[in-house]
Formats: sequence, structure tokens, C-alpha cells
Amino acid sequence: MPHFVIEYSRDVQDHYDIKKVMQIAYKSGVESGVMQAVDIKVRAKPYDHYRMLTESDSFVHTTIFLLAGRTDEQKEHVAVTLRKNLTDYLTKVTAVSIDIRDMNPVAYKKRLLASANN
Repeated sequence: MPHFVIEYSRDVQDHYDIKKVMQIAYKSGVESGVMQAVDIKVRAKPYDHYRMLTESDSFVHTTIFLLAGRTDEQKEHVAVTLRKNLTDYLTKVTAVSIDIRDMNPVAYKKRLLASANN
């Protein structure tokens, strides 16, 4: 926790390194000061089928799932930081958007295995 889910039009990967996009998301979370590096998880999903104004339009949308408890100001800071860092890299992507969702800490459950590095 937190989870960054990056959705993008598949054509984005023809022009940009998706692993770098993921790294930008990760570093933005750390840079925000709102979350710890050890807690951040990032994943990316391309879309072959989507509809925008024109067929040449592209998108990168990131949904960030956080356990409830952060202030609106903290969430806005994360969103603005990530948007700036992504748009600095994704200069030709038509739409770059961020959405932050609160997760219910009572309903969220996880299980972790001990790290092989421990």
C-alpha cells in the first residue's frame, strides 16, 4: 500500500519507456512525502481498445489507491507532483490524468511473505 495503477493507450509504449513511466510514478510517491518508498507498488496496463476524440489521441491515467486517512491537501499534493513529473516526460501524450481513491482500512486485507533478502 499505496498502489499506483497506470492505464495507458498502447501507442504510448511506441514512443515512451513504460518502465520509466512506472519509475516516475514510484519516485513521485516518494518525493511527495506522503508515503514511504517501501510501501509503494506500481503496475501498468495497456489498452488496445479505447475511444477518444480522434484515433490519434493517447492517454496515461493513474489511479492511486491509498488507505483512508490522508488529508485532501496531501492527496492533492501527490496528484500535482505526479502530474508534473509525468507531463515533463510524456510531452506528446494527449491526456495525462491522476485520480486518488481512498481504501477502507477495515475492508483492505493483505498477506506478505518474508522477503528473500531478510
